Amino acid sequence: MTPHKTQVLLVEDEPAQREVLRYNLEAEGFAVRSAENGEEALLLIAEASPDLVILDWMMPLLSGIEVCRQIKANEETRDIPVIMLSARSEDVDTVRGLETGADDYVVKPYSVSELMARVRTQLRRSRRVAVGNALTYEDIALDPESHRVSRSDHDLNLGPIEFKLLCRLMERPGRVFSRDQLLDLVWGRDVFVDTRTVDVHIARLRKVLMRHGSGDPIRTVRGVGYALG
Repeated sequence: MTPHKTQVLLVEDEPAQREVLRYNLEAEGFAVRSAENGEEALLLIAEASPDLVILDWMMPLLSGIEVCRQIKANEETRDIPVIMLSARSEDVDTVRGLETGADDYVVKPYSVSELMARVRTQLRRSRRVAVGNALTYEDIALDPESHRVSRSDHDLNLGPIEFKLLCRLMERPGRVFSRDQLLDLVWGRDVFVDTRTVDVHIARLRKVLMRHGSGDPIRTVRGVGYALG
């Protein structure tokens, strides 16, 4: 029986760049489907949910930002890792891409080997199954096996990164984790992510935890990092 290949959707409107990336992804053993624009990408995602999406920011018809927003807004596709590619290198653009839900952000020009490393990291993270007993802290309950979180009997929908952040914080209530420690624990030691990425995902986690009028359980320790309680 032929083993199942990891499915990668490559969304890039520039033909030469698309072919280079396709060649390198297939050389890594991935099955690659490609789209030239955002509308085509959404159709392919609905047709066969890929394991990972590499998404160019600037595209005709529908921008990568809007495609990413729609992927993350759909309960059936929100856990698919999205790597955003962009020539925009300003900090505000990186933050905007991450706030839209992108799991990683790569600035052009980039080395193909670095991009392949990021692809492997995102796939490892998405496949890593949390194990262990259910965790509780005050009115927050987290079950790693069923991937469910609730607060004051309200079910909460967390993205995969926010879920892992909360899990780490709940394992050691009161402990202050630095941004670098959280990067190692949640993203992995070999990932190329700026520490400001942690701030973006903590802000997203806080927003969900406070959605039903509850207080903010996450404490910011200025110049150090974050703690639960």
